[in-house]
Amino acid sequence: MPAARQRSRSPTIACAVKATMGSGAALGAAREVRHQIAAVAADLLEASADDIELEDGRAHVRGSTSPSVTLADIAARAWLMPSSLPAGMAQGIAATHDFRIPEGGGWAQATHCCEVEVDPATGRVGITRYLVVEDCGTMINPAIVEGQIRGGVAQGIGGVLYERSAYGADGQFLASTFLDYLVPTACEVPDIEVHHLESPPTHEVNFRGVGEGGTIGAPAALTNAIADAIGAPITESYLPPSRVLELLQRGP
Repeated sequence: MPAARQRSRSPTIACAVKATMGSGAALGAAREVRHQIAAVAADLLEASADDIELEDGRAHVRGSTSPSVTLADIAARAWLMPSSLPAGMAQGIAATHDFRIPEGGGWAQATHCCEVEVDPATGRVGITRYLVVEDCGTMINPAIVEGQIRGGVAQGIGGVLYERSAYGADGQFLASTFLDYLVPTACEVPDIEVHHLESPPTHEVNFRGVGEGGTIGAPAALTNAIADAIGAPITESYLPPSRVLELLQRGP
């Protein structure tokens, strides 16, 4: 009997606390450090701090690269000659920035598409295609973003087809080793296609978290695809071959 094939889509929205908060704090602190550097450089170059540009490890007045002063010299002056610093500046160059997510920002989004084949004789589910289109704003490191998405999808697949924390009637845990607790390996996880969108920023920090998106979307997309393939509603997320066979026998 030929296997059934169907695809299902599942949209996801994931919270983005780490990327947004960390990036916002780093950007804010870096801006304050730049402001302090510009103030010292302006004093040395007898210019306005608003006219100072930083380039290739040196500070110079906008429009002319000479004269200039190195960042190393600025740092040494700020630490070793605090009495010569502009009014209001403390010894050294350091900054602390407290960043809070602005209203209306900080969300990552994704759509998952899953195509499966179900063998009605064995209940085995094969994933023939898996596609993710995500929007996490500006990507800090594209390789890390794709790795987080693929890792999350692998976790979601494991939760539906392989992983189960089983307990006996006496409360004894029955899945304490990998002989009893299955996890998907590179052989079971399909090639996951990832495509990126970048919506216009809603505020100055357009970095959003992406790690949760794969794990949240995968179980729903995979479960819905199996339900479409067997033609029966599914209201559970653990679907080993034995359970798929039971659902096939039960019918719509």
